[in-house]
Amino acid sequence: MKINLLHYITTSPEAAELACQGGVRWVQLRVKNQPYAVWKQIALETQAVCRRYGAMLLINDNPRLAQEIGADGVHVGQADMPAAEARAMLGANFIIGGTANTFADVQRLAAAGVDYVGLGPFRFTPTKENLSPTLGMAGYTEIMRQCEATGIVVPVIGIGGITLEDVAALKSTGLHGVAVSSAIGNAKAPAKMAGLFINELSAVISI
Repeated sequence: MKINLLHYITTSPEAAELACQGGVRWVQLRVKNQPYAVWKQIALETQAVCRRYGAMLLINDNPRLAQEIGADGVHVGQADMPAAEARAMLGANFIIGGTANTFADVQRLAAAGVDYVGLGPFRFTPTKENLSPTLGMAGYTEIMRQCEATGIVVPVIGIGGITLEDVAALKSTGLHGVAVSSAIGNAKAPAKMAGLFINELSAVISI
């Protein structure tokens, strides 16, 4: 399973379209506080965008919906369905990612058979409710050191307030890639910013 270097987190198909125009090929749809029918409609519209561009679509926090619409995968948070349960429900062909804030979280998710771990937050971000303690560069460095020391090889994606200027330094910790939302979605030219992230990640992070 090849995990993309850049994960784009969005709440709308329109934002996904702009990001995909810039080269994004991994979209995570995060919808909160909406009825299932509304969430499903947004997911289907975002899925149509992803299919036009050959991008992967992961549904945040809703394995049932991911299964129903035939999404490529699901991302489960710490308060959501356990990763092992999601795997049992969705099978081997679904991509499953999980959220981590500590090395113990990473260990647990790796043991559950996730395809990647979203580790964060790097710094404060207003796009996430109930934010876990921020890790900063020191936190990532230590957790990735522990992963290497214990032989954990699951791809780890940094997330939480990451900007383009952070990418080179984050690479030095051993992260596989980064997940961003506001840095692309709130940019004056989202497609252009997406392309800049992809170029920077491709230049400094080896797959």
